[in-house]
Amino acid sequence: MKKAPQLNQLRELITSLDNELLTLLAKRRHLSIEVARSKEADIRPIRDTLREKELLARLVQQGRAQGLDAHYVLSLYHTIIEDSVLNQQAYLQGQANPNSQKQRMAVAYLGARGTYSYLAASRYCQRRQVEMHDIGCSSFDEIAQTVESGHADYGFLPIENTSSGSINEVFDLLQHTNLAIVGETTIDVGHCLLAKADSLMSDIQTLYAHPQPISQCSQYLARHGHLKLQYCSSSAEAMEKVLQGDRSVAAIGSAEGGALYGLEALESGLANQKVNRTRFIVVARKPIDVPEQVPAKTTLIMATGQKPGALVDTLLVLKAHNINMSKLESRPITGTPWEEMFYLDVDANLASSGMQQALKELERSARFIKVLGCYASETVKPTQLEHGQLLIEPESSKSTKQAPRDARHTRQFKPSSTEVQLGQTLIGEQHYAALAQMPIEWFHESFGAHATALKEAGFQAMIVTNNEGQPIDEALLDKLCQQLELAGLEAILAIEQPQDLNILQSYANALLVPGKQMFNKMLLSALGSSSLPVLLERNTMATEAEWLASAETFLQAGNQQLVLCESGVRNFNHPEALEVDLTSLVNVRATSHLPVIVNLSYAKHNAEAMALAASKLGASGLVLNALEDIEVNQTLLTELYQTN
Repeated sequence: MKKAPQLNQLRELITSLDNELLTLLAKRRHLSIEVARSKEADIRPIRDTLREKELLARLVQQGRAQGLDAHYVLSLYHTIIEDSVLNQQAYLQGQANPNSQKQRMAVAYLGARGTYSYLAASRYCQRRQVEMHDIGCSSFDEIAQTVESGHADYGFLPIENTSSGSINEVFDLLQHTNLAIVGETTIDVGHCLLAKADSLMSDIQTLYAHPQPISQCSQYLARHGHLKLQYCSSSAEAMEKVLQGDRSVAAIGSAEGGALYGLEALESGLANQKVNRTRFIVVARKPIDVPEQVPAKTTLIMATGQKPGALVDTLLVLKAHNINMSKLESRPITGTPWEEMFYLDVDANLASSGMQQALKELERSARFIKVLGCYASETVKPTQLEHGQLLIEPESSKSTKQAPRDARHTRQFKPSSTEVQLGQTLIGEQHYAALAQMPIEWFHESFGAHATALKEAGFQAMIVTNNEGQPIDEALLDKLCQQLELAGLEAILAIEQPQDLNILQSYANALLVPGKQMFNKMLLSALGSSSLPVLLERNTMATEAEWLASAETFLQAGNQQLVLCESGVRNFNHPEALEVDLTSLVNVRATSHLPVIVNLSYAKHNAEAMALAASKLGASGLVLNALEDIEVNQTLLTELYQTN
């Protein structure tokens, strides 16, 4: 029997391979800068998505031949490509702004060394190979004043977090400063429980933290209700308190920051969301130029007139010039009750002709407008392969592929727009529908009154979702559907697997295929053979082509009663957040005769603005959270029905 190798020998081999990998990654990064120099001369775009797709497809095939999973290979190379793109952007940005090229930069940030702001500033400067002279500040106002006075070259301000949302203090500050936004950076926020090296979890009685981490770790804190919370102005102050205290105190902060104070992590992963990221903006006294081949963002603020549809008219100006809006935020105008200032991030270079023309049109319609800055976008969306490229195709199927036929979802197959009837409700070109959504566990015996209020507010149907993997509680479902029927609401039930069809079709006016089941061909074929109308929700990682391919699978089984449902896609920098893809709405409406509705029940912000914009762009209906304020929803639905 062959003797097994010694553990130490195996570890030495792995260490040797890790060293080789690091050397190769450093060489690859150096070559990516050489590529940037070449693109600078030829003025070519930073990204070539066609080449990226070809590269990833080839690497997936080669990895599979060596026993590596496709998703593992993609995860590695998405990270490598992101690093390459950001380094090339930083190089070209520096070349376009030679006056800002310094070997040493003074940077103002919140708190002291060890805070997340400090870490964000450090990484931003490291990518640009700049030595950082750090200036800790006690407030956002002090950061702005330090830059305005010339004591700092840059200021770092946190603008939004995937767990706790937008940071309103910073948005309010931007209304009143003359500083320009010149950059952005996003960092992972890994909250840990930090204490002295000899502390035990059972020792901890008092917890120091900044309000933001406390908000982001609320679920963890609820499970440890005995801990006494002490608020601090920054994570650095919290760690300093622990350093000065005894073994009974701890702080919430990063492991990296804790190391600067000699603290150890007793527990990690405290945040409510597994992926917790914070986006920072970089402000300076003067704006910068962004090379045309670098993907750019422009941030502006504006106030619209107080007339119906004023904001939507503004958004249509951007659409007319093919400019994508990646963020919309509203804040009250100080001293002017009931009026709001809107903050917009758009994916466009301020110097481009389209953006300049759009600004001229916006200036004519807006009451106030100001550009806060144009800067390189660090939102590097990963290039996606088609779903089929990630699957291992059985040998038996390779020789039995059929020639493509006319796709049933296209306007070539059916030029006129389809209308789908759900009970007494029509969804289609001339019929706008409002749907509410709730999980079945929200149901209670007195639900009937709430259902009646939803009907009176203007809703026509209720989407009911079930906990994934949980068996159907038929008795509960029966009670719920009876109350929906009494209220006059159609019942749309989510279906996860084909074997549930026999039960659900007894109660439902229509069925919903959740996004997670969008690629389930067996389920799509079974529903396509049924007689019930179906809503097909887009998977959060699916391309338009994949979404329509799933629709085709359904239609080819015979059932033509299909409604497409856009619920949002995941953004690479904010993977926990869903962003409604209005561009896809426009594209799908242009190429397919199927009605498209927009699901805003997952939206955390600006649902009203998104609903109005989606309506203007051709959506046949929308879905809202059934437990949101009914009066607010009624006001929104009234406006939508009037404009459709």
